Amino acid sequence: MSPVDDVRIDGSLEGIDWAAVKHDLAADHFDNGRSPGALRLSFERSQHVAIARDGDLVVGTARLLADGVCNAYLVDVWTRSSHRHRGIGSRMVEQLCAAVPGHHVGLQTDDTGAFYQALGFRTQPEFWSRVVGKWLDNEANRS
Repeated sequence: MSPVDDVRIDGSLEGIDWAAVKHDLAADHFDNGRSPGALRLSFERSQHVAIARDGDLVVGTARLLADGVCNAYLVDVWTRSSHRHRGIGSRMVEQLCAAVPGHHVGLQTDDTGAFYQALGFRTQPEFWSRVVGKWLDNEANRS
């Protein structure tokens, strides 16, 4: 394992091998079914992204959808299993939140509540969602 100091986090999407990232997400049981092209589009179309790299290897991702006024939504926060518990995820989340001062930042998680609570997030009474049509059946996933 390399030290955390060797892991750099920035907002650049240059040089990312999206097929490799999808493979690593699947290996970590974090793949939600997007194609590599759709995964790339998800990040390209987000207002803010954080990519953690250990050398050329992508070891973490996170993105933030924000209206620039008051609301933002944090998604795709992932740290490669070989690099977890070293502060990388926390650094990505804090970097993204710093980009949206004055915003209410929401997220949805199934099993990492303690991680987000340690970063200052609090549970909300309810979260509702709806899939329009069939999950991932759209033009972006046909690329």
